[in-house]
Amino acid sequence: MKKTALLLFALFTTLVQSQEIKPIPMINVTGEGKIKIIPDQAAISISVETKGAKATEVKKENDTKIDAVLKYIKKMNIAKEDFQTQRVNLYPNYDYEKKKSNYMATQTVIILLRDLNKYDALMDGLVDVGINRIDNVEFKSSKMEALQSDARKLAMQNAKAKAEDFVSVLNQKVGKAMTISDNTQTYYPPRPMYEMKTMAMADGGGGAPRETLAAGEIELVVNVSVSFVLE
Repeated sequence: MKKTALLLFALFTTLVQSQEIKPIPMINVTGEGKIKIIPDQAAISISVETKGAKATEVKKENDTKIDAVLKYIKKMNIAKEDFQTQRVNLYPNYDYEKKKSNYMATQTVIILLRDLNKYDALMDGLVDVGINRIDNVEFKSSKMEALQSDARKLAMQNAKAKAEDFVSVLNQKVGKAMTISDNTQTYYPPRPMYEMKTMAMADGGGGAPRETLAAGEIELVVNVSVSFVLE
């Protein structure tokens, strides 16, 4: 009997407590922080590609050219931690037009250029010493971490402003944030518009100074979802 009474009392207490729990009035909004950045760096991917009838000769020629490429990069005072070999390939290749096999060797080097003013001189020199492929030019900013922090703050400000707009006609106020979710996609810097004009100089080396690169802008976007308490 006592056990039954205790059970009933516990059940009654639980029911009373559950009735006393009231839902918290909240508003859920999204916010966006957007910053445009003038890039001051470039990640450059260049390759040396050689082909021939014998694998040993093709590899030796490719290694000789890459040696010259690496020495030129050092000559341009680019720090050793700012360039590295990314890929080394040697494989047989069948030429369907000539109906015979040959060998292809490729080595790719990635360079982080911290001074865009060196771009023309660097690329001209690399072509002279043997590169025959420019695989990619991707623009970056040396201040990316600080700018991402600024974009996050802008996203939160945008979310709060939206919430205040919604409740402005309800005689309520936006209170503290209960939940915050970062909906930003993994950041891959978009390739801004750039132009690579013909690198050949005018006859005799004269003519106006060349402009072979337009860095444009990088757009950094942060998205958040926020739940605010309504007061």
